[in-house]
Amino acid sequence: MAAMLEFRTPGWNPYAVKYSPYYDSRIAVASAANYGIVGNGRVFCLGLGPQGVQIEKTFDTNDAQYDLAWSEINENQLLVACGDGSIKLYDMNVNEFPIMNFHEHKRETFSVAWSPVTKDTFASSSWDGTIKIWSPARKDSIKTLPVGNCTYSTSYCPSNPNIISAVSTDSHLRIFDLRTPVNAQYHLTAKIPVHLPSPAPLPHGPVPPAVPAEILTHDWNKYNHTVIATGGVDKVIRTFDIRNPSGGPASVMLGHEYAVRRLAWSPHASDILISASYDMTVRLWTDGSTMPAQQESPVKAGIQLSIMNRHTEFATGVDWCLFGVGGWVATVGWDERLLLWDANRMLQGQA
Repeated sequence: MAAMLEFRTPGWNPYAVKYSPYYDSRIAVASAANYGIVGNGRVFCLGLGPQGVQIEKTFDTNDAQYDLAWSEINENQLLVACGDGSIKLYDMNVNEFPIMNFHEHKRETFSVAWSPVTKDTFASSSWDGTIKIWSPARKDSIKTLPVGNCTYSTSYCPSNPNIISAVSTDSHLRIFDLRTPVNAQYHLTAKIPVHLPSPAPLPHGPVPPAVPAEILTHDWNKYNHTVIATGGVDKVIRTFDIRNPSGGPASVMLGHEYAVRRLAWSPHASDILISASYDMTVRLWTDGSTMPAQQESPVKAGIQLSIMNRHTEFATGVDWCLFGVGGWVATVGWDERLLLWDANRMLQGQA
């Protein structure tokens, strides 16, 4: 693939990658030594220039790094989620040490997300079974949302800063609305069983498993802010409309051979998403929402558009570039590599 750029992280196994929301040429990679089992972590702040991908800054932590998020209010700052339960805020203009350290989680912090609307808060989720809401200006959390089991991923609704989602080991997608009374539900407004078969007939073809499985990743559609995609251990990608929590999946995408580790909707098209899996592949999909309705089934059968199989270990992270012609993607895997490539070229058969 001529349009593929590569950066290696020798001795460090990447867990997550994020493009800067400010620059198309800035990328960060969160990584861990020894596959995150034991040892330090390192975040690579990288710049893309005429000489390829170059290191602009690195920051080391005492424990593995599992996720990261760029600040929405300062182009030089980013958050890192660590294996010791802490979240660290780094500034690229400050050497070595974090400018803030947030440490309330009792177990590994596995996910961080910055509010894209108000930009003044961020959320974290942990293996300790909680989601915490933070302000970057204070070290104590603003609010704790109990999930009750290992919470792999949390995210903000792209258009409403009060709505927060999470997926966890109990095979459920949870929606919290901070505008609701705390009461016994702790702002919980929807709890969607991801694995339950659809009450509507499925499209012809393979039937996804209907047994509970850990949900590892999810993302909000950037154009339809009631639609969320989920992926996990059962290898299936599903989309749900949170306005109909009991309606089952809106679309189903099958093809991965092992667990789906990370997925991301395209910021450029309403029906396109990309996924990274433990089967070492990264796959590009349409959820079928823009295709003609299938009369026999209201559930869309998503279609795999292309596959990228250049990683030689678990593919663990994926992100879209917000800028440019709208197809550049960053992927990372435990093969100690970051790959930057153009999904549009792959679709056109030039990959």
